[in-house]
Amino acid sequence: ENKHEEKVQDPDREKDKPKADMGSKTWADLAGEMKIFLWNPEERTCLGRTAKSWGLILLFYFIFYTCLAGMFAFCLYVMLLTLSPYTPRFRDRVSPPGVMIRPYLNGFTIAFNVSHPSTWQPYVDSMQHFLAAYDDKVQEEKNIECVPGQYFIQGGKDSEEKKACQFKRSLLQNCSGIEDPTFGYSRGQPCILLKMNRIIGYRPGAGVPVSVDCKVQKGNESHLRSVDFYPGNGTFDLMYYPYYGKFTHVNYTSPLVAMHFTDVQKNYLVPIQCSLNGKGIINDLNSDRFLGRIIFTLSIGK
Repeated sequence: ENKHEEKVQDPDREKDKPKADMGSKTWADLAGEMKIFLWNPEERTCLGRTAKSWGLILLFYFIFYTCLAGMFAFCLYVMLLTLSPYTPRFRDRVSPPGVMIRPYLNGFTIAFNVSHPSTWQPYVDSMQHFLAAYDDKVQEEKNIECVPGQYFIQGGKDSEEKKACQFKRSLLQNCSGIEDPTFGYSRGQPCILLKMNRIIGYRPGAGVPVSVDCKVQKGNESHLRSVDFYPGNGTFDLMYYPYYGKFTHVNYTSPLVAMHFTDVQKNYLVPIQCSLNGKGIINDLNSDRFLGRIIFTLSIGK
């Protein structure tokens, strides 16, 4: 009766017994089971699979991923057949050119003191390095003389190497760094170079050279009293266009316009905007400060 009462009072005791047996396994038992799982010599299985099973599943995945790789390679090959390494396939969304200035050191503020050469020497070094490719001798060796005032259109296959027109640094006159190696910085009359970004096949100005002008962006307009432009009256000659790309136009050097700020108010932050002007040029888009214009600040101390 007592045994019967114990069974009635604790009916789950028998169910808990297997759990207790399972929890009583030693580390040696677990290691033995793991060893059997890794390799069962009786059934000759590894990780629960026979050699035949492993062979079939590996063969399946090999064929599956080979087909995927083949499909990807085929699609990539077909896509590359539609592209040209020399000319972009779609150019309908290419914007009018943006512009950039040199020297460009840590932002668009050019600040220095005339009496402290260490403040303007980095700008001079940057200009000399940039204009090294425009040395007259380098241009004469690599490029040809072209006819000014007209586009230099070259026919032939896209893969044929194109000739490039000479742009000698001597064209920049007072901003060439030849007569004045400091580009005017030692006298508080800095030179700044402006260039248009390269766009393959683009012909700026629709037959009329694009010009450059500069003005005070915000503030007192009298703070910028005089700016000289080189070459000529600050235009990009048509003979340097169109550009055919880096693969075929290998010796191409972008034309420049030098802006010589000969009379700027000293000891002031003078914000300046230099803009391109010509047919098809956009220079008044507020959301893009580099499209057809460039904004920078001059701070010249005595």
